[in-house]
Amino acid sequence: MVTSAPENPQNPADALPKSWDPSAVEADLYQGWVDAGYFRADPTSDKPGYSIVLPPPNVTGSLHMGHALDHTLMDALTRRKRMQGFETLWLPGMDHAGIATQTVVEKQLAVDGKAKEDFGRELFIDKVWDWKRESGGTIQGQMRRIGDGVDWSRDRFTMDEGLSRAVQTIFKRMYDDGLIYRAERLVNWSPVLQTAISDIEVKFEEVEGELVSLRYGSLNDDEPHVVVATTRVETMLGDTAVAVHPDDERYKHLVGTTIYHPITERQIPVIADDYVDPTFGTGAVKITPAHDPNDFEMGLRHNLPMPTIMDKAGKIADSGTRFDGMDRFEARVKIREALAEQGRVVAEKRPYLHSVGHSERSGETIEPRLSMQWWVKVESLAKAAGDAVRNGDMVIHPASQEPRWFAWVDHMHDWCISRQLWWGHRIPIWYGPDGQVECFGPDETAPEGWEQDPDVLDTWFSSGLWPFSTMGWPEKTPELEKFYPTSVLVTGYDILFFWVARMMMFGTYVSGDEGLGKVPFTDLFLHGLVRDQFGKKMSKSRGNGIDPLDWVDRFGADALRFTLARGANPGSDLAVGEDHAQSSRNFANKLFNATKFALMNGAVVAELPARGDLTDADRWVLDRLEQVRAEVDEAFEKFEFSKACEALYHFAWDEVCDWYLELAKVQFAEDGDRPAHTRAVLGAVLDSLLRLLHPVIPFVTETLWKVLTGGASLVVASWPTASGVAADADAARRIEDMQKLVTEIRRFRSDQGLKPSQKVAARITEIDAADLASQIPAVRSLARLTDPEDDFAATASVEVRLSRATVTVELDTSGTIDVAAEIARLRKDLAVAEKELAGTSAKLGNEAFLAKAPAPVVEKITARKQIAEEEITRFTARLAELGQA
Repeated sequence: MVTSAPENPQNPADALPKSWDPSAVEADLYQGWVDAGYFRADPTSDKPGYSIVLPPPNVTGSLHMGHALDHTLMDALTRRKRMQGFETLWLPGMDHAGIATQTVVEKQLAVDGKAKEDFGRELFIDKVWDWKRESGGTIQGQMRRIGDGVDWSRDRFTMDEGLSRAVQTIFKRMYDDGLIYRAERLVNWSPVLQTAISDIEVKFEEVEGELVSLRYGSLNDDEPHVVVATTRVETMLGDTAVAVHPDDERYKHLVGTTIYHPITERQIPVIADDYVDPTFGTGAVKITPAHDPNDFEMGLRHNLPMPTIMDKAGKIADSGTRFDGMDRFEARVKIREALAEQGRVVAEKRPYLHSVGHSERSGETIEPRLSMQWWVKVESLAKAAGDAVRNGDMVIHPASQEPRWFAWVDHMHDWCISRQLWWGHRIPIWYGPDGQVECFGPDETAPEGWEQDPDVLDTWFSSGLWPFSTMGWPEKTPELEKFYPTSVLVTGYDILFFWVARMMMFGTYVSGDEGLGKVPFTDLFLHGLVRDQFGKKMSKSRGNGIDPLDWVDRFGADALRFTLARGANPGSDLAVGEDHAQSSRNFANKLFNATKFALMNGAVVAELPARGDLTDADRWVLDRLEQVRAEVDEAFEKFEFSKACEALYHFAWDEVCDWYLELAKVQFAEDGDRPAHTRAVLGAVLDSLLRLLHPVIPFVTETLWKVLTGGASLVVASWPTASGVAADADAARRIEDMQKLVTEIRRFRSDQGLKPSQKVAARITEIDAADLASQIPAVRSLARLTDPEDDFAATASVEVRLSRATVTVELDTSGTIDVAAEIARLRKDLAVAEKELAGTSAKLGNEAFLAKAPAPVVEKITARKQIAEEEITRFTARLAELGQA
C-alpha cells in the first residue's frame, strides 16, 4: 500500500511510497484526471484541434491484446498532442454488434426455454436494450484500468438517437442517388442465424471433407457423358449446367448440347467458359448458380436458371426430389449413396482436406445462397476512396500497405447491407398497399397502412459513419467544425478493407456537406497483430491468448502499455510474453527508484546554472536529453512507437540511471556550488524525461512528476521543446572515454576475481594525453580504485585504447584474491558457457527449427551463442594466467 506522507515532510521523497505499487495508485489517479476534466474537449477553444475516434468495440465483448494495443497507441498520441498545446478529442463509444448481441440475448432466453418469437419484435428489442444497460459496460471499466484518456462526456453508441438519425439520413440520400438498390444475389448465409453475414464474419478453416467424382449423362461409354468432381454433392440438385473450357478438345463435341442429370432427370446444357481450368480434375465442372459464388457469375454470363434448393435453415427444399426436407449434410450422404447405386460415383477421396467458410458467431458451415437483399453500388464510392490516397488527402502508414488498399478498393464488389435480424438499424424502406416502395428520412413519416422492411442494416454500415456521425452529422456542429476530419485512425491492418474502406467511402461521399473535409481522417496508421512470445498468432485453440487485464493486475497498466508500445511499428506484428511485461515493470520500478534517490539527494526543478559552470557529465546528460527528445518527436510523428520507447528506455536506464546518477554521487561530495548545480541538472533531466515518457506510461510518471515539480498534473503539462543549445562534442567525447575506461576496468577486475565492492590501489598513466584528467575522481569512484601508496606494487595491468591515447591502469591485487576459489569459480563458469554454446549451436544447426522459428527468436539465440563464445575465450585466458591452461 502507499504510505501516507508526513504533514511536513523533511524531503519531497517522503511523499513517495517505499516502493512502486501500481495497484495502490492507478485507480485514484485515473479518477482524478477524469474529475479534473483533463480529457474533455472544448470545440470553442482557440487551440489547434487534434482528434481521434475510438474504433468502437462490440458491446458484447471485452478487451483483448489487440484492443489494448490500439488503446495504448491512441492514448499516447492524444496525451502527447494535449501536452503540445492542442485541443484534443479522443472520442469513445461502442458498436451495437447486431448479430453478436442478438445471439447473446437469444441464448439467455433459451435458458428459460424461450425464443425471440415468443415476445415479438418490439418486446425482444426492449430486452436487448435492457441487457445492454446492465451488461454492456464491461469494456468501459477495462478502458479506465488501462488509463484511456477519452472524453467520457461524448461517449457514443451506434444505436443511440443521434447515430440513428445519421444512418437514416445517409441511407435516404444514397437511395435517392441510386447508390442503394434491392436485388437477388448470392450471399454468405448462416443457416443457424438465418441471415446474410458479412465477409469479415466468415472464418475459413481447413476441414476434412470428401471429394466425389460423379458421372453425368449416359452410363454407356459410347454415349455422351461427363465426369465432374464436387465436395458438396447435395448442391447437384440445383445444377443447371456443366461447364468446360472452350479450347478443351475433349469436350468440344458436347458444347451446345444437353446432358442427363442423374437425380432431377432433367437435360442440362454443356457450356463453354474461360473460367474453367482444363488442367484441374477432368476439366469439367458442375454449375450451381444459386449456391456457389463462381457459378453465380457464370450463370449470369450464360443466362442460366438459378433455382434455390435449400431453405433458410439449410434444409433441402423445392428440389422436386425425395430429398426435400433433409438437412444439407444428411442429404449429402443420401444423394451420394443414391448415385452410387446407379453406378455414377466414379471415385471418392476421403478424407479430403479443403478450406470451408464458417460463421464466426455460430460456428456452422456457411452456405452460399441466392437471396433478395439490399446492396450498395460501390463503384463510384470505392473510386473516391482510392483517389483520396492517390491524391494524398489521406496518408497510409506504412506506405507498403498502399498496394493492398488499391487492390481492394479498385476491385470491390457491391456491398450487401441487409441482415435478417431484429436488433440493429431498421432499413428505412416502406412498402405501400399497392406495391409502392419509398424511403423515408428521419423527419418523415410513412403513410398509415404502409409496412417497413423487416431487415436491419449490416453493423458495418453504421460504424462506417463513425468519424462524423459521432460529432453530430448531419447537423452542423461545433465539434465537426473543430475536430473533423479526424487526425488519425489507429487500427490493425487485418481490418483495412472491411471497416476502413467503408469509412472512406462514406466520408468522401458526404465530403461536400457543411464544409466537411474530403476524408474522415488525414492519416491512417496500421499496426500489426499481437502475437505470443514465439511469434504465433494468439487464439483460444492454441491456448496462448493473454488477457491484458491480467497483466494490469500483475504488472501494472504502465507495464502493459510500455510492452505493447515498445513493440509497435507501422505494419509490423509484435511478439509479447511475460518476460516483456516483467521487463517493463522493472523499468517502471527503476524509474521510480531513480527519481526517489534524486529527490532524497535534493534534486530540484529550477533554473539551470550557466553552461560554463557545468561539468562534462552535466553537459553530456543535458545534450543526450536533447538528442533523445528530438528522436522521440520524430518517431511519434512517423508513428514509430517502438523507436520512441527504445530511445527513452535506453536513455533512462543506460545513461541516466547507470551513469549520470553514479556521476552525480561523485559531484554531490564536492565542495562549493557543484552539488547544487548537480541537483538542478538532475531535476531538469528527470522533469523532461518524465514528460517524454508520460504518453506511454502515464501512472508512474504522474506520481513522480507531481512530487518532483509540485505541478498539478503531467496530463496538462507542456511537452519538452528544443533547448536551442549547441551540443558540447568535447564533453561527450570525454564522458564516452571515461565510460569505456570504467567499463574495461570493471571487466578486468571481474576477470581478476575481484569483488565488485572491493577497493584496489591503482596507478593510471597517460591520463593527461587522453584529456581525461577532469574525470579521474569519477573513474576512481566508479571503478573502486584508490590512490597508490608509497609501497605500491603493480601485480596486474590493463591497457584501454581511448579516442586520444591509450591509458594504462596498473592494479595491486596482492592479497586480494583466493586463487583456489577463483580457479574453481572460473571452471564452473566455463562449464556453463560451454553448455550454452553447445545448446545454441545445436538449435542454429537445426534446419527444421530455423524454418519455423520467427526471426526475433533466431536473432536472440544467435546473440546468446556469440556471448557464450566470448565468455569461453575470456574464462580460458584467465585460467591460463592462473597456470591452469
